[in-house]
Amino acid sequence: MADDATTARRIETGELTPLNEMNPYLQGLYEPVAKETTALDLPVIGEIPKDLYGAFVRNGPNPAHAPSGLHHWFDGDGMVHAIHFENGKAEYRNRYVGTDDYRAEQKGLDIHAGGVLAPSARTNPASGRGDLVYKDTANTDLVFHNGSLMALWYISGKPVRVNARTLETIGNETFGGALPRHVSAHGKVDPRTGEFCFFDYSLYEPWMTFGVVDANNNLTNFQKVDLPGPRLPHDMGLTENYIILHDLPVVFTEAGLRNSMWQIKVADQPARFGVVPKNGTGDQVRWFETDTCYIYHVANCWEDGDEVVMTACMMTPNGYPPNPAYGPYASMVNVLALNAVPVEWRMNMVTGQVKKRQLDDRVGEFPVVNLDYTGRKTNWSYHVAMAPQELQRFSGLIKYDLNTGAAKTHEFAPGVGGSEPAFAPRVGAVDEDDGYVIVFTTDEATGQSEVQVLGAKDFETGPIARIPLPARVPAGFHGTWAPGGQIAA
Repeated sequence: MADDATTARRIETGELTPLNEMNPYLQGLYEPVAKETTALDLPVIGEIPKDLYGAFVRNGPNPAHAPSGLHHWFDGDGMVHAIHFENGKAEYRNRYVGTDDYRAEQKGLDIHAGGVLAPSARTNPASGRGDLVYKDTANTDLVFHNGSLMALWYISGKPVRVNARTLETIGNETFGGALPRHVSAHGKVDPRTGEFCFFDYSLYEPWMTFGVVDANNNLTNFQKVDLPGPRLPHDMGLTENYIILHDLPVVFTEAGLRNSMWQIKVADQPARFGVVPKNGTGDQVRWFETDTCYIYHVANCWEDGDEVVMTACMMTPNGYPPNPAYGPYASMVNVLALNAVPVEWRMNMVTGQVKKRQLDDRVGEFPVVNLDYTGRKTNWSYHVAMAPQELQRFSGLIKYDLNTGAAKTHEFAPGVGGSEPAFAPRVGAVDEDDGYVIVFTTDEATGQSEVQVLGAKDFETGPIARIPLPARVPAGFHGTWAPGGQIAA
């Protein structure tokens, strides 16, 4: 947490209310930044490779206004941070995602009035906006498709197009007015076809949907899938021919459904993975049952003979009891202390059997692969390592061999927190691992942020380039790589 003097200053200036003084996810590594920054031709420690061309962009929550009530880390307005590489030089920018709700607040409109919105997505949902129950922040993920980014929200909301170079908001994406509802975070782009495949779900109704958008931004398929009850899926899988949906045993309580509140529990029921042709219908989903588990993030999926293979991070208990020192935020802190291990599931499309293999017992999450290999066999996956502490902190990176489970590591300096990395293929790359791993890091004690560039094939030797940044990058969520030659003007 921040030092006492900093906390006192932020309370005096109204940046922190006394209630949120106890909220560690508004302080330290998580403290929001106050302004948008553009910095060109940044200084470099080491040397940026000339064959590194494109942008690493990362999304995350950054409240534009001081929260007045209970505040969950997930509630902050979306802010994108980007480092753009070209000809051995680097540029940094950060910008808010211009969602409808963000723009309304910036105009001084009281979006909390009349039951329109709640100050916290977790504590007091509203009922005046139909199926947009909570404030739509687009703060979770970024997908590069059709020349620009889409900022996405994990509860399912309106996709927001963002320029991958300038980070300026282009506007809401409706795929030519054809989008029937919403898009959740963690859609996937098929690198062979340019198709964007996505899912959507309802918080309080027993169904989910999946859809496909072609390379020219035309919605070509959208299907509803009936479920036994409301679910909270977080991710999906994609292979060359299939979408993989998640029906996981995290469900709303009956009291939660009656009151439209976030009250969830882990049910004593199997996890199910639904394999469906990309251009199939909702009734073509083939469900595979496996051990009870929850999955936040998928690394990659592919087809191997009769089997559909999915590699992902499977949640395990973190072992921490709620800490009363965090007051009303004890439960939030406990849930956010993610513990997960890498696991491979193989679903046999002929026999209906599922085989499960744990690759390692190290705790890690936020897996990424070379996106040029999305949907086909990958040998490598890059994960963040989780520090063994109550407050979530990414303390390093892990490179996994997905065939054997063998791992190489890169640890950040003590007290430094990182982010989900991205794999950047080298210009002229000849194989899957021919490129660079890029990550934002921040020193909690000094507030100094930097970008680290690691050679993927020489992962353990440390950064070949470090770029100190003129602005702090708070801890956040997901990002992606936007290839330089494909970014639209």
